Amino acid sequence: MLRHTLSEFLLLWSFGQAICGISVLYHNEKGQPWNRQNRYTAPLEMDMKLRRLDLSKSFIRQLHTLGLQHLQQLDLSYNQLDLIAEEAFKNLAQLEALNLSRNALYNNVARTSRALRSVGGLRRLDISLNNLNDEAVGLYLQNKFSLIHLDLTGNGITALTHNTFKECQGLKTIIATNNLIRDIEQGTFEPLKRLETLDLAQNNLAHICDFQLYQVNYLNLSQNSIEFFLTRQDEKLFRLEILDLSYNKLFYFPIVPKFIHLRYLYLQNNMIGALNSEATMIAEAKSVYKEIVIGKANTEYHEIFSNWRIMPLIYIDLSNNHFRFIPFETLSLLTSLETLNFSRNCLQNIELNITKPGQLGYNYQRLFPSLRHLDLQKNSLRYITPLFFKASPKLETLNLQANSVKPCPPGNGLGRNKSDQHALRRHNMSCVAFRHIKTLKHLNLEDNGIKVLYTNTFEKTSLDHLNLARNRHMVLEEGALQGVQGSLQSLSLSETNITSRDLSLPCMPALSQLNLSNNHLDTIPTSLSCSPLRVLDLSNNALVSLNRSLIRAMSSHLSAMYIRGNRFNCCNTSWLTILNESRVNVPDLSQAKCAAQGDSVFLADYFESPSGYCLFQTTVPVLTVGQRLIVFIFVMTIISMLFVFINMWCT
Repeated sequence: MLRHTLSEFLLLWSFGQAICGISVLYHNEKGQPWNRQNRYTAPLEMDMKLRRLDLSKSFIRQLHTLGLQHLQQLDLSYNQLDLIAEEAFKNLAQLEALNLSRNALYNNVARTSRALRSVGGLRRLDISLNNLNDEAVGLYLQNKFSLIHLDLTGNGITALTHNTFKECQGLKTIIATNNLIRDIEQGTFEPLKRLETLDLAQNNLAHICDFQLYQVNYLNLSQNSIEFFLTRQDEKLFRLEILDLSYNKLFYFPIVPKFIHLRYLYLQNNMIGALNSEATMIAEAKSVYKEIVIGKANTEYHEIFSNWRIMPLIYIDLSNNHFRFIPFETLSLLTSLETLNFSRNCLQNIELNITKPGQLGYNYQRLFPSLRHLDLQKNSLRYITPLFFKASPKLETLNLQANSVKPCPPGNGLGRNKSDQHALRRHNMSCVAFRHIKTLKHLNLEDNGIKVLYTNTFEKTSLDHLNLARNRHMVLEEGALQGVQGSLQSLSLSETNITSRDLSLPCMPALSQLNLSNNHLDTIPTSLSCSPLRVLDLSNNALVSLNRSLIRAMSSHLSAMYIRGNRFNCCNTSWLTILNESRVNVPDLSQAKCAAQGDSVFLADYFESPSGYCLFQTTVPVLTVGQRLIVFIFVMTIISMLFVFINMWCT
């Protein structure tokens, strides 16, 4: 017995030791939790085997010798460091990552830079937000031959020269955002053969005259004051895939290298399109190129933009510019383009006005052969030529939110021949025809002032997501959703001021999301029992109760229902019991109210003690408008008969 007990004790002891060993190892791997401790100095007693040490977010002003020979990562960010002793890092032979962000390293630069010079094996260095000038940065980057990641964000750098990075030519990533950089000396980045990511956003750069960074994959020049981006058209291959020129002062498209792997181009928030026409914009670009690129006086348009035909660009953002036209001649060169963001411009009409289609080498009927997603929200659009949709044979997503687009009535859809199309223009139809756009799946028509949605508006499309919200006082004609009732998966009719009498929805066997919020509904269509709804929004309507049998039918597949902002009767809420029993989530239940005995109470409070509210109240069935009319006619008939009977009796 004793031997058995002893063996169990030894087993438990050995297991405990193993757990402790694992705990110590894990603790050492993760590093000591000394950050946010309001410390003024580094702790004196530390495990010599520490690999990670976090002393961030304290009040440390000076750092002296650290004897942690195994330390690999040190975080001193968000302190008040203004002096690092020369010998502070001399024992940190394995230190790879050092974070000195948000300190006061602009003080004592000479002494602190000598301390940093002693850690030549650093791979990651963050000296952001230290108010460093050009000279200080140069000193701090001495002997950094192993450095691959450098963060200089939020300092006071005004210029970058060929001496800035001469001792850290192994860099792969340079982040120098939010500085005062105005000048970049030629030869600054070219020796950095491994450089892949260069982020110079939020500086004072005015132009890029001759981009020669063949090795860079990602270049961010957003939020500068760049007026033009020009590249000499040589035969060298560039690896650039992502170029961000947003929030600048560009008046025309950048002239990118001849051979480039560019896939994502961000040009939002510029001045592109402010010139009168696309021809003027192209002429201005040619003129600047000729002036700056020496020896190319005879350069023609096709020589500086012809590479767009082979450029694998799939995404371009032109939002928040000054376009009153779509630059078809330029954009049609992008045969790989899948996503075009043209939102927040000044478009009123979209017509194909290509003056020299033969110059492009493409049939106008397939100008955008790969385009799938088009964002045109927040323009002033009224008309889109049917030819535009024919020229985009793969278009799936179309965002027209916040325009003045009206769907065309029957008979004014896509013209099937040229005479139909000319007739459409002659009659100045201010509408857009969506019929026959076979590839269209997502359509957003929110807030367009639509008054009537005509029968068969979307016939022969493949719509599965349709947003008609915020078209106040919109009337849905009978059969408005005819043709897409079998494919629609998501439908929004929010804020259309629709009533139950005016809402007639067909059977939609694929519908999983329906938004009917912010209307005047007192009942919901029984046709919803035909749909496998998962999310139903009924908030902010005039509902007093809900059809029990309909709710029971829907509860088998419902996952969420929104109900707040209605006028529910507390004593007629058996439908809510069904939802509760079916475990349907009602996210806004705590905000929903109901009326009982003249008082308005929260539904959640009512469910805690229903008898307290409805003990002496008889449940009155809720009558529809039609039922109320029948009752009224019946009562008036009885009164009339009684009046006739009294008259006969009196005579």
